[in-house]
Amino acid sequence: MKLPTLLELLEAGVHFGHQTSKRYPKTKPYIFGIRNGIHIINLEKTVEKLKEALDFIKEVSKKNGTILFLGTKKQAKDIIKKSAQEVNMPYITERWLGGTFTNLSTIVKNVKKMKKMEEEKEKGEFKKYTKKEQLKFEKEIEKLKKLFEGLRELNKLPEAIFIVGINEEETAEKEAVKKKVPIISIIDTNSKPQNVAYPIPANDDGIRSIKMIVDLVVEAIKEGKSVVDNK
Repeated sequence: MKLPTLLELLEAGVHFGHQTSKRYPKTKPYIFGIRNGIHIINLEKTVEKLKEALDFIKEVSKKNGTILFLGTKKQAKDIIKKSAQEVNMPYITERWLGGTFTNLSTIVKNVKKMKKMEEEKEKGEFKKYTKKEQLKFEKEIEKLKKLFEGLRELNKLPEAIFIVGINEEETAEKEAVKKKVPIISIIDTNSKPQNVAYPIPANDDGIRSIKMIVDLVVEAIKEGKSVVDNK
């Protein structure tokens, strides 16, 4: 697949890091320099690391593997949801529930409950209850959907997790490490990259930057899946 040029990355604002005072020390290899008190990400490093990450994603997809998309920060939510749905991958955009990886059976149980309630509603089985009870069931379905909608098909640990905004996802990071699920993540100049198997040095706050990286992840998944489909 075609990687973006340095100019395309520049135009999407991928190079913008954070104020120098916010730099996380381990991001030093990904920094090009400083401009107006802001760290500038080395885009040659971005291309190099992006290729490694996308190659890994393609390999996972070739084996029909699952990649969980995670992004709960405001700028990433819609992009993550739409992109994950496009490639039929599970996603989380509201909040990471403790135990999603370390106690997956509970998540699966809640998803089953959500599906069962939706089915009962569809069949008109709620009509035998009072209006007050029906409203209570409706609210419960909405609550379950908010938390588990993106995890409908997650029956086992995924082969990898793709995170936008790793600083906001400390619990997910710890659980992924504990369960040995490789982490792919955008790494900004204030991010903590030490547990990330496939870091992608880039601006994880700008919508255009996030979208460019996520679009490439989606493309890599499609490319990997096309190999499976053509077998």
